[in-house]
Amino acid sequence: MAQTTFEANNPLVVAALSKELAVEAIRSSYIGRFIGKGNTSLIQEKTNLKKSAGDTIICGLRVQLQGEGVAGDATAEGNEEAMQFFDDAVTINQLRHPVGVKGRMTEQRVPWNMREEARDALTDWWSERLDVSFFNQICGNTAQTDTRYTGMNPTIAPSTNRIIRAGNQSTDQALTTSDKFDLTYIDVARNYAETASIANSTGPMIRPIRYEGDNYYVMFLHDDQVYDLRTSTTAGQWQDIQKSALMGGDVKDNPIFTGALGIYNGVVLHKASRVTQGVHSTAGTAVSNTRRAVLCGAQAATIAFGGDNGPTKFTWVEEAFDYKNRLGVLAGSIFGLKKTKYIPADNSSTNAEDFGTIVVSTYAARPTAA
Repeated sequence: MAQTTFEANNPLVVAALSKELAVEAIRSSYIGRFIGKGNTSLIQEKTNLKKSAGDTIICGLRVQLQGEGVAGDATAEGNEEAMQFFDDAVTINQLRHPVGVKGRMTEQRVPWNMREEARDALTDWWSERLDVSFFNQICGNTAQTDTRYTGMNPTIAPSTNRIIRAGNQSTDQALTTSDKFDLTYIDVARNYAETASIANSTGPMIRPIRYEGDNYYVMFLHDDQVYDLRTSTTAGQWQDIQKSALMGGDVKDNPIFTGALGIYNGVVLHKASRVTQGVHSTAGTAVSNTRRAVLCGAQAATIAFGGDNGPTKFTWVEEAFDYKNRLGVLAGSIFGLKKTKYIPADNSSTNAEDFGTIVVSTYAARPTAA
């Protein structure tokens, strides 16, 4: 039976597959629901490099207003509060991944369309890579030094006032079986987020994500931390979350609530298997049986794409080898993903604080049936 085929790098196929890959890779990723262009998004997509040169984007980070306001007929003129914006930078770089098909006889033996299979495989690969990069960044996983797994930007350890360790331990490696995750740490993390102040050198207050007139934070927990929470013998732990379980209504229409475990103290809880392990304070390696949950506010991370930043954020290239017997397919993107960081006016890196994240390190071993 005669079949219509397109040669490698046919412009129509390349354009179509580039757009499909861009849409599907982000949509099928775990983090896709948290990406938005506004400065109230958990992951803010920056578009500054549309059709312009450069490999660095300077991100403006808006700090929560601190003023007292003007009551009654008191004079407002002259009592304006200046909005505070601070800068952070995200670097973009190219990342590519190729797949190959052995030859026409290989394609003949199976009932699959190898071009479609390549598209699906590369979509899965990119979705996973975006997710891995995001969690390595927000968890401050400095044990991972390969920027191909960290959004093309080096990871940064949690800053001084943006990390909580269970049991008040001073390092991740000091965590013991007595230092498991429970609701207390959600309360403490929210307190840190809301009481931080530039005036007392704890960094800016972490802005919540606003929805339907209410303020929310989002917290990512590893599966093992969720298990510890569910099986806690302390009265009311898991039950308190279930009282606020997402049972419908308008909240389910907002992406930050999609797939959530529930809400506790205004914090939307999400289970995420890519929440990283802790990091040894001196060896710089991952610490087994520990995990770093993360509370996030608005602009917790930034993502940016190069090129025209339109529907073809990803490139699709096909090459024919060995007299057009073998097909190779490559999908790539010029992008960057990074945890945002507040840099004080004096540009002192020693006083810099993470802008929208608070890490909660706990002991978290894989559960057993025994």
